[in-house]
Amino acid sequence: MADGARHHPSWTFLTNHARVLLMLARDSGIRLRDVAAECGVTERTVQAIVADLEAGGYVTRRRGSDGRRNRYEINPKAQFRHPAEAGHEIAGLLDLLGAPVRHGPPQGGPVHDRVAAGTGSGGPGRTRDPLRRDRET
Repeated sequence: MADGARHHPSWTFLTNHARVLLMLARDSGIRLRDVAAECGVTERTVQAIVADLEAGGYVTRRRGSDGRRNRYEINPKAQFRHPAEAGHEIAGLLDLLGAPVRHGPPQGGPVHDRVAAGTGSGGPGRTRDPLRRDRET
């Protein structure tokens, strides 16, 4: 595009619910404001999605040890809702898209761990995060 405008596709393979779930799985302490910015939706939309995910048994929200921030725990055994995927756990999707569910207390978060190990964006084995939009023009 000659004028520098960015092209946004009219549809994507992942829903906003899937994107939010993946981001929470990658970083259990992420702020919903940051999730909204990365997903390209409003913070209120992310809050509603998290409420849906909680009600569906996919996510549990807990107050962090600092008493201020929330932590999000993913239930990897939760199953897909659509009849076509009935009987399949979400753990497979999370693993496929680079958001393995951590067992035990969250440390730096999965995204932080991949970057520190040199396998996330910017490292020698540079991998592209499928949810992160390229910000370069």
